[in-house]
Amino acid sequence: MSRRCQVTGKGVLTGNNVSHANNKSRRRFLPNLQDATLLSDILGACVHMRVSTQGLRTIEHNGGLDSFLLGTPNRKLTPEALIIKRRILRAQERKAAARQAA
Repeated sequence: MSRRCQVTGKGVLTGNNVSHANNKSRRRFLPNLQDATLLSDILGACVHMRVSTQGLRTIEHNGGLDSFLLGTPNRKLTPEALIIKRRILRAQERKAAARQAA
């Protein structure tokens, strides 16, 4: 499993540990990833994602998972988020077709 946020795409960064004597050794800055279960109103189900805390804040700021994914251009989404977005769009189309048939 990669250390990459499925919403923002944040990944591992590298840099230096610098001691008081100015000795430098390489280190890794890991993103704060959390396993999150997000509720999709359109799908009527929960979606499991590995998201950074900043990604969770972004989703909440945009009004939930559905509105975040539908309002974000495809070029800005990760492949995992695109899969969920396609599922949401298909579910929306099915609901609209069912309303017209009734």
